Amino acid sequence: MDFIRITSARHLGGHRLALSFSDRSEGRVDLSEELSGPVFEPLRDIDYFKQFQCVGSTLEWSNGADFAPEFLYQLAQSQEAAIH
Repeated sequence: MDFIRITSARHLGGHRLALSFSDRSEGRVDLSEELSGPVFEPLRDIDYFKQFQCVGSTLEWSNGADFAPEFLYQLAQSQEAAIH
């Protein structure tokens, strides 16, 4: 897989996001199970979670929390596959 970037993101409710990637694919992720550890703890608050920004190649929150774009890409693919 070539270097992947998040090109846009939209909050869907809860800890769910709709993502667009640099390879022109799109996916949805539910990050509710990925918010463990001190840096991710503030993201459990939905109001805080919604305050992400697209920075560089991925999503980032003001406390420095971020997810690797490759992780989000794979998570979107695996969660989509689990639905179908």
